[in-house]
Amino acid sequence: MSENPLQPPWLNAPPVEEYPYQESHDLRVGPKLHPSLDGLLPYVGVWRGRGRGGFPTIEDFDYAQEIRISHDGRPFLFYESRAWLLDDQSRPVRPAGREVGWWRPVLDGERVTDELEALMTVPTGIMELHIGKRTGTQIEFATDAVVRTATAKEVTAGARLFGIVEGALLYAQEMAGMGHSLSPHLSARLIRVAG
Repeated sequence: MSENPLQPPWLNAPPVEEYPYQESHDLRVGPKLHPSLDGLLPYVGVWRGRGRGGFPTIEDFDYAQEIRISHDGRPFLFYESRAWLLDDQSRPVRPAGREVGWWRPVLDGERVTDELEALMTVPTGIMELHIGKRTGTQIEFATDAVVRTATAKEVTAGARLFGIVEGALLYAQEMAGMGHSLSPHLSARLIRVAG
């Protein structure tokens, strides 16, 4: 019996080791930060803090959050956020929003501009493509496109403002959807805990 020519060569290949490339939120270890990310260097790290959320269709709520911004030496940052609701005694109630994404500076040939592109995705079926601009340690993003699954809530636009203020990461997020124009949705102040 001859070998099946349609059988891919990797089908019976031996297992591989763990992922061999390091990612870091700490600039003292791991790969060197890509030069195009120098303007975003203050954001690299692990941040934790508290915030307040709301929207015209829901009651206001308090939350805690951890944001990890890391790199692997290539010209983009990896963004990961985990949040949890807090009760009026600041005790955890339940997990809340999760989000992952990538921030990438826009290049003009070899020259780094102050423009950024960001792709942000949540597990509830919404993906936002943001276009932004960095001014010093402030970043302002606005959605260029929102894609959502058939079962996701209706989100049509968003805007985000990030800033490093007195060593803390502050942000405010607006959202449009469910029949409402851009409205305040989330805001928080987070302290660097690693990086």
